Amino acid sequence: MTAVLPSLVLTLLCVLRAGAEVPVQLDFDTKKFAGMWHLMAAVSNCPVFLSMKDKMTSSVTTIGFTPEGHMTMETVIPLPEVCKMITMLFQRGRQAGHYIGTEKGEKRDLRVMDTDYEHYAIVYSQQEDSQKSSTMLQLYTRNQDMSPQLLQKFKELFHSMGLTQDMLAVLPHSDRCTKTRR
Repeated sequence: MTAVLPSLVLTLLCVLRAGAEVPVQLDFDTKKFAGMWHLMAAVSNCPVFLSMKDKMTSSVTTIGFTPEGHMTMETVIPLPEVCKMITMLFQRGRQAGHYIGTEKGEKRDLRVMDTDYEHYAIVYSQQEDSQKSSTMLQLYTRNQDMSPQLLQKFKELFHSMGLTQDMLAVLPHSDRCTKTRR
């Protein structure tokens, strides 16, 4: 199980159907978006995600930006025996709010679709490798509170993208690894 979890982290960045244009937050502000976020819900057609979604708990991601406008993500994932940190760098895409990552022969297209900067962010990503493509939508919050209205908004959005309820994971709270991030 532990050997599968690092690949689960990579699938957490899955999203976007080939050829579909996904919107990016208008006037995206990197300074307001930077900081700590909690992953509270995710939905994906990625087979690894689907096989692990019922065992996952909320994780913490710290977002930063380089002077050139590239995005850095440090995610701490609570595993049964350890808190695992994954660090990723995404190059700025066509506009702020759109980022591209490439590593290990895979391409990740990441877009901040919607955020109010203070409470929530909805992030869309697509992962492609030489054999397959997968789509993911993630709901982040600044704290571990998620209103029913926000979850409903998230559900309506992922349904409009062809993802289904059985692909959804609403992640139980976990503060086991957050103490190291503050």
